[in-house]
Amino acid sequence: MLPPPGTVLCRLAELDDPAGREFSFGRGPDALLMFVVRKGGAVFGYVNACPHTGGPLNWMGDRFLAPGGGEIQCATHGARFRIEDGACLSGPCDGRALSPVAVRVDDGNIVVAER
Repeated sequence: MLPPPGTVLCRLAELDDPAGREFSFGRGPDALLMFVVRKGGAVFGYVNACPHTGGPLNWMGDRFLAPGGGEIQCATHGARFRIEDGACLSGPCDGRALSPVAVRVDDGNIVVAER
């Protein structure tokens, strides 16, 4: 279940540009794992689940980006996704996309936004 709108995830200044960070809400099998990627002053949120396998995208901690930082990369099979909309660019998830989580920057904080 998504956290309520207005939930503060972290400060924008705490994320390098570009970089990602994972957040977890709830416990056990019903927990929601999501992540945020910063690109410039913009932030993009997604459920941390590959549309191909359902497994998490990060291979270690907050590691979500491909080398060079220009795309999100799945650690399991190397599929790549566009940061701005989660669309699959290459790999076995072709034609699918990451599930978005609405986020925005508010007074220097990254917060969950209205859907």
